[in-house]
Amino acid sequence: MDLETIQQLFDYNAWANQRTVAGCESISNERFVQQMGGSFGSVRNTLAHIMDVEWLYHERWQGRAPASFPKAENYSNLSDIKTRWKSIDADMNRYVSALTANDITRVIEFRNAKGVLLRHPLWETMQHLVNHSTYHRGQVTTLLRQLGGTAQSSDMIYFFRERSGQPAS
Repeated sequence: MDLETIQQLFDYNAWANQRTVAGCESISNERFVQQMGGSFGSVRNTLAHIMDVEWLYHERWQGRAPASFPKAENYSNLSDIKTRWKSIDADMNRYVSALTANDITRVIEFRNAKGVLLRHPLWETMQHLVNHSTYHRGQVTTLLRQLGGTAQSSDMIYFFRERSGQPAS
């Protein structure tokens, strides 16, 4: 994995997160927090999971080890999510923009939620994080559609087309 690809993946990830959050504006707050089943129960809880895992990995990359996530219930509405995510995105952008080719091959160590010590080259955890977010954005899309909302596509090809000035479809 090369540095340019990592940086492009994180540009895509931020773009896709913004589109997913924008799609959530199509539902009421009541539906935003409505329990629907699935991995995290609600649109709010799923967005909070995506956002807070991004925060967690950024912390790990800095050598910090948070003991837990904030509770999804701390975010009472979409505006709360947007405010926190804006800060996380700014931190992530600064971090990714400052990386060097040598940085991404550096092995990082952290303990997972079960306390197991893990070691990975930084690039592996970065690629994982983008993939993780993509997976859960798909869940948000499904929940939005079930709630009568309008999801925005976050397919990577649309990101590339938008950047190059091509039509989305």
